[in-house]
Amino acid sequence: MKAIKIVNSLPLFSDCAEPQGSGVLVRVVSSSICGTDLHLLPTGMLEGLIPGHECAGYTPDGKAVAIEPFHSCGSCLACADGLIAHCQAQDLPTVSGLTRDGGMAESVLVPEASLVELPTGLDVRIANLVETLAVCVRGFSRCRLNSKDKVLVIGAGSIGLGSAACLQARGMDFAVKARYPHQQAAAEQLGASLNVGDGYDLVVDAVANEKSMEEAVNCAKPDGRILLLGNFWEATPIVPELCQKELTVITSIAYKCTQPNRSFVEAASILFEHPHIADAMITHRFPLDGAAEAFATAADKNSGAIKVTFDVAPARRSVRC
Repeated sequence: MKAIKIVNSLPLFSDCAEPQGSGVLVRVVSSSICGTDLHLLPTGMLEGLIPGHECAGYTPDGKAVAIEPFHSCGSCLACADGLIAHCQAQDLPTVSGLTRDGGMAESVLVPEASLVELPTGLDVRIANLVETLAVCVRGFSRCRLNSKDKVLVIGAGSIGLGSAACLQARGMDFAVKARYPHQQAAAEQLGASLNVGDGYDLVVDAVANEKSMEEAVNCAKPDGRILLLGNFWEATPIVPELCQKELTVITSIAYKCTQPNRSFVEAASILFEHPHIADAMITHRFPLDGAAEAFATAADKNSGAIKVTFDVAPARRSVRC
């Protein structure tokens, strides 16, 4: 099969053997590049792997599915609660595209429990966005979001805009602090105000660095909340105002993987009901053999990229217009 493989820390279009073993062989339609892929690429952690933890496709019986990339023992207390990223049977979680072969390929082999059937009519070519939206769904489920909250999202990459999409789907008024013109345009397309003030009930940090955390603290009202949705790669100091303003910091990672309130199910529903989300977030499309250019585009802050997607195979069924 055709796939993208990481060789010498570079994405290489390759011929690979089709995966064998237990699980379900999903024929991939769409897969996309995540900021985590870009961060881990030079570290060697992805060496020899097929990346891609944001993907969707078809099962052998023709069902359109998105794939939860975290896999687990299925029997520990964390897994029983659907918190598979915290599986207690593993030192590190097993993740398609990060610790085992993922979806930047014509096929990917995954446990049946990781499959989430898509709503009938959802375009599978945009369903790679379900994973990103699920991260945001999970975060908002943890932070006591209510309709009266004054909300600010700091950052307008895929997680920031995914947060905007979820807020718009809930009918919320909110602002987004976006750095680049193309991000500002996408945020406005998703219903955000670009007029940023202070006194927010909830500030979503979708950047995750020292500067964004300081901004979140400054913009939150006393006794407000900060939701950390970005992935911090370095230690970040606690600024004194965090304590002085009595702020609550809420962390969130991955998704809830069981019903009720399965994150992927809600995310897929949001994307189905609001397909314009893809128009705002997917900025570039490449075939698998465009791997080098696709990764370079995703890494270039001046390229206008938000979500770079691989069109692996055509969708089989009609979609809602």
